[in-house]
Amino acid sequence: MARVAVAVVGSGECDADTAALASEVGRLIAERGAILITGGSTGVMEAASRGAHTAGGLVVGILAGADPAAANAWVEVAIPTGMGQLRNGLIVSSAGAVIAVAGEWGTLSEIALARKTGKPVVGLHTWRCARPDGESDDLVQADTPQAAVDHVFALLGR
Repeated sequence: MARVAVAVVGSGECDADTAALASEVGRLIAERGAILITGGSTGVMEAASRGAHTAGGLVVGILAGADPAAANAWVEVAIPTGMGQLRNGLIVSSAGAVIAVAGEWGTLSEIALARKTGKPVVGLHTWRCARPDGESDDLVQADTPQAAVDHVFALLGR
């Protein structure tokens, strides 16, 4: 059976508390034997990459730019796209599920793409969603990195 890939998405800039959450999520994903996919940049992406790498996991970075050297130091497989933020679709489509940690507008686009394509999404201190008619369409929310990873693997049936 092929290894499952889980994307961790979040802002390229974050505070120390958010970085600690993302690092723990990355570590827990790696300990479950899954591949970590991120945008390969800084902030949440770098913290999750560091956590997964230090736990012996495989870290794939799908980069916005065309230079593989732009990947953070923890990325083992850098995929330069030259697509800018459009690469968010590649991140989502490459993963079996998505964990959104905090985040900004790019994170929201990844959440939306995942929801639109039927990929499981779990939020950790991230966006809350509502439909235009006001009806809640909220994401599965977790309070801890462990809960976020447990939810994702449950949604994947693993």
